[in-house]
Amino acid sequence: MYKILAIDDDPAMTELLALLLKTHSLDVHMANSGEEGIKLIREISPDVIILDLMMPGMDGWQVCAQVRAFSDVPILILSALDSPGMVASALDAGADDYLVKPVPVGVLLAHLNSLTRRPVAKKNFRNNMNIKTAPSPA
Repeated sequence: MYKILAIDDDPAMTELLALLLKTHSLDVHMANSGEEGIKLIREISPDVIILDLMMPGMDGWQVCAQVRAFSDVPILILSALDSPGMVASALDAGADDYLVKPVPVGVLLAHLNSLTRRPVAKKNFRNNMNIKTAPSPA
């Protein structure tokens, strides 16, 4: 089961994400501020972070920068901002993917699946499950 951390200043949004994603056997944790999100990332080592950009205090760009200072965990931006410049700036700040709200659940799941197929997410997942990989042949 993949561990997802949803960071959004709107509790209704994080609760909705948790409700929708838990029905697909995902372990969902929620944070309603950038500061709380950073703390939880260090505590739970999520496989993917879903992050809003527009938050009071520490915004999504700041969260991205801080996370990238200590982790390669995949970050999916889920934002109402859909201008190409905003998308580019979020990706430049360290995000791995970007979706615009509202997004159909199937599309969100497809993007989460894509992010968890990446090597860093697989490594984090294996570490969380204590799965050892076979050594590569010489």
